[in-house]
Amino acid sequence: MDCGIFTSKTVLLFLSLVFWGAGAALAYVGAYVIKSYDNFDSFIQDKYTLVPAAIIIGVSVVMFIFGLVGCCATLRESKVGLSFFFLIIMGIFAAEVAALVFSFIYQGKINADLERSMNDVFMKYDEQGSETKAVDYLQTQLECCGVMNYTSWANTTWFRSNNNTVPVSCCKNSTQCTRRLDQPDQLNMQGCEVKLDRLLQGVLGYAMLVILGFAIIKFFGMLSVCVITCKAGSRRIGYQPLYA
Repeated sequence: MDCGIFTSKTVLLFLSLVFWGAGAALAYVGAYVIKSYDNFDSFIQDKYTLVPAAIIIGVSVVMFIFGLVGCCATLRESKVGLSFFFLIIMGIFAAEVAALVFSFIYQGKINADLERSMNDVFMKYDEQGSETKAVDYLQTQLECCGVMNYTSWANTTWFRSNNNTVPVSCCKNSTQCTRRLDQPDQLNMQGCEVKLDRLLQGVLGYAMLVILGFAIIKFFGMLSVCVITCKAGSRRIGYQPLYA
């Protein structure tokens, strides 16, 4: 077997086999991004940040469906099958590039919208509503206090109506915490905006790395389809009848 054909088939078979694994990985990444944003959705008013995750999950579904097509077309060297597989790979490659572009665009917008949204939610803190649960969850999970820092609570209605104290979720140790700003050693002093922004940026950056890796694999897959199609076509043109 021609070395180029063998190498290209190996690449395509490998690509077909990892379609399922890649699909599972992308589905996990997409779900992880959505879950991460969902945990803090009260602080994120603009839902465009979920567009890359939706694209990733869509791509994973397509990859599961067409993994078998790649195996069959490669083994049979079917020109029609390989052409179809090429279109599939190219479509997925284009979707992954689009996801990367959206990720770059939205990565810069996260911080700009976050402070405004968080200030609105923190101002609605009243120990009863959904905003209260969101704030307490955020401060507990990220071990932070206030938007910019623990003194941000001084600007809220809840602080002034509760003897100038912060919520229990700000405390390092809730059993021995006075919740007063003049005893910062008992509080998580770092603000939540920085920590949440770092978390969301990290999740989006992780997703971008995964997408980039699979996009590179798709690129080599498209090259391999071209090699097999061209070599197979050359062999067919070169056939001569035995009785000539």
